[in-house]
Amino acid sequence: MMKTYYEKKRGDRRDGWKLRDVPLFFKVVPFVMRTRLDSQNYYEETLDVEPMMEFLRAHKDDMPNVTMMTIFVAAMVRMISQRPALNRFVVHNILYAHNSIEISIAIKRSMSDDGEETMIKPSFDPRDTLLDVQKRLEACIAEAMDHGEGSGIDSVAGMLGKLPAWLFRFAISLVLFLDNHGWLPAALTGASPWHCSAMYTNVGSLGIGPIYHHLTELGTYSTFIAMGKRERHTVYDENGDATVRRTVGIKIVNDERVCDGYYYANSMRMLRRLLMNPALLLEPPEYVRLDPAVTNRLINDPNAGVEAAAGAEERAEAGAEAALVD
Repeated sequence: MMKTYYEKKRGDRRDGWKLRDVPLFFKVVPFVMRTRLDSQNYYEETLDVEPMMEFLRAHKDDMPNVTMMTIFVAAMVRMISQRPALNRFVVHNILYAHNSIEISIAIKRSMSDDGEETMIKPSFDPRDTLLDVQKRLEACIAEAMDHGEGSGIDSVAGMLGKLPAWLFRFAISLVLFLDNHGWLPAALTGASPWHCSAMYTNVGSLGIGPIYHHLTELGTYSTFIAMGKRERHTVYDENGDATVRRTVGIKIVNDERVCDGYYYANSMRMLRRLLMNPALLLEPPEYVRLDPAVTNRLINDPNAGVEAAAGAEERAEAGAEAALVD
């Protein structure tokens, strides 16, 4: 996995590499915008899901368990593998790159007012295909649905929830202090749903439209994506002809300190293209793009043997730009 890509250096965290080669702007901004609440950007998209529904119908026999959520999570993983700045995070005014791809997802064990909500946090490989993502999701959901065993997240929450209020406040303050200095134990980092690449929720399964979900100061995620329910909208082509199409609303909250607006806009265009062309997710990416701001010595190149030609990186760049064309 990604944790073995680079040699660890002083200043790195257990869950990320310190970025040492970033423009001055990105070194200064985290000291001006000191929290994620200061740095939130809001983005909204209405997605035509007819191509996605057609893909699901075409593959209902060979991929019966694949859903819109599977496609969405797989598209997020693929986007991060090609747009690595979206896998950055800021802690204690310092910019880091995640050394993994983990997406926290809110699920309910039963669809009722009293149904217990929990979080799963599957870990993905940058080369994962749609079916790889589905297998990882199924394994995490099966564990979370096991009431007797529960998940690591549930265990930690249950333990902390039994503390008196004053001790609970102290425990959270201690967690924040340790996290700011990169000293949080691996067990807590692994159990925390807020220590991840991104958070995702499908509120459409609850029958409502998408929401803007705020970021939290605790944790390392820089993006929160919410997908709403399917709706029908009338759209008009260039000739003025009306067609009724099924659409889904998406709302995204992003920490603007991790990348500039141009990079973010191009990343959102890539995400939209992947969602409207799910067949692109059936094969692994030809090339995994690494964050150029990580200056640690590369000891396990994920692209080793993929393409031996000297122009591999240039072709990957050209392919990434081509993917932005609608």
